[in-house]
Amino acid sequence: MEIGITAANRSAVASELAKLLADETILYLKTKNAHWNIEGADFYEKHKFFEWQFAQLDEIIDSVAERMRAIGHYAPSNLKQYLSLTNLMDKSDDLNDSEKYIGELLSDHEKVFLFLRERIKLFADELHDIGSSDFITGLMKKHEKMAWFLRSHLK
Repeated sequence: MEIGITAANRSAVASELAKLLADETILYLKTKNAHWNIEGADFYEKHKFFEWQFAQLDEIIDSVAERMRAIGHYAPSNLKQYLSLTNLMDKSDDLNDSEKYIGELLSDHEKVFLFLRERIKLFADELHDIGSSDFITGLMKKHEKMAWFLRSHLK
């Protein structure tokens, strides 16, 4: 495969994208959990809000896997792989209120966009993959916006 990026660099990028895919998938599942299990006076509003968020994450997940395929690598595709790759933790407890869910999801989005921010220059400058650098810059902006929406609910 000749796309102007060495095989070693494509492999390094794919390895980082696999971690991202794991984080995105775990974040998606945690957002689905909030959507399904939210309780309280603000149930309907938050139920719809979490639905909007997990729909965005579904699109992001697909785009990350497709980027991996575009650079010649397979995407991890099972929970065992995701759990071994993710940087996110499950803080499950018995509370199903919106503040708890929003706080945990906000923290996870912040972890994801910090992970992305740290890799933008790595992909472009060291691994010579401008396309993947641009791709994750766009994802970082999406996570920043989703985090802003979550943060706004906590004020």
